[in-house]
Amino acid sequence: MDQNKRRFFTSTLILFFFFVMGNAQESRKYSNEYLAIGVGARAHGMGKAVVANVNNGEAGYWNPAGLVGLDVPFQVNFMHAEWFAGIAKFDYLSIAVPLGKEKKSAFGLSVVRFGTDDIPNTLGGLIGADGSVNYDAITAFSAADYAIMTSYARKIKDTGFQIGGTTKLIYRSAGRFASAWGFGLDLGVQYRMDNWSFALMGRDITSTFNAWKFNFTDDEQVILGFNEESSVEITRPRFILGTAYETRVGKDDMIGILGEIDLDFTTDGQRNVLLSSNAFNMDMNIGVELDYKDFVYFRTGLNNFQRIKKEDNPSSTFLTVQPNLGLGIKISAFQIDYALSNVG
Repeated sequence: MDQNKRRFFTSTLILFFFFVMGNAQESRKYSNEYLAIGVGARAHGMGKAVVANVNNGEAGYWNPAGLVGLDVPFQVNFMHAEWFAGIAKFDYLSIAVPLGKEKKSAFGLSVVRFGTDDIPNTLGGLIGADGSVNYDAITAFSAADYAIMTSYARKIKDTGFQIGGTTKLIYRSAGRFASAWGFGLDLGVQYRMDNWSFALMGRDITSTFNAWKFNFTDDEQVILGFNEESSVEITRPRFILGTAYETRVGKDDMIGILGEIDLDFTTDGQRNVLLSSNAFNMDMNIGVELDYKDFVYFRTGLNNFQRIKKEDNPSSTFLTVQPNLGLGIKISAFQIDYALSNVG
């Protein structure tokens, strides 16, 4: 498939995605799913199993309680990833700072963008009255989802508990055709005891509401068979339980070992996950990280457990899982991470 056909096919899918969301005031599975992709190559290399051990600037996304683990004056994190052979791009930027002399609290600011640019708009004036094709009438637009997240975390005296919250301001758009504003709230807790860490993370705990507004001309409504002017999309709560264990072994504790298991519960209807039903869905993320002298890191993880129907016997299924690998290098205050993850 050449580039123009691929872009046209993608634009059709994206426009269809935005249009079918017009069923007013309904919760939908996979609503705001771009915020479930995950940020940071470290987390992706560990199969997203990080809510209990995260203690850096990325905690604003994964579990804001972990922000109080910052041991530097400030930290900046950046990630870039490309999906669908580079057609869609995912970008993330965050800055986090500890607060106060004792650093018992912290603040974080994060920005996420997931978008497809240069989508051909073939709705207006492409076909003339005489049936001729006017390619000069084709214009381009972007379909992009944004989120601005502000986070705050604090230690609870000397109890081992730390709590945090993240507010999310959401903006989504598809060129001039559709746009939405939304607001959501995440809350997280971590408890650290010796080598163990435990966590509970709640995303969209009050449900996140996206208020959509559509702007189509009369001709475009006829072409698309779509006449909605506005709607509300609801993202239901999601809860993650995490347990992590970390230790160092070898001469002078040269080798670090970290492992975590997360249980991910969704409440928006039946999904194809490890445990699935109309009322109860649970997926599992497993991650391991090894480091040598806190300098080079090797990571691996398993997630995205799914049951797939057999081609020769659709009534029978088999379990699949997504493997992940990651590498990291830390030099002084700089760290570079890379992840290899088959998101498909």
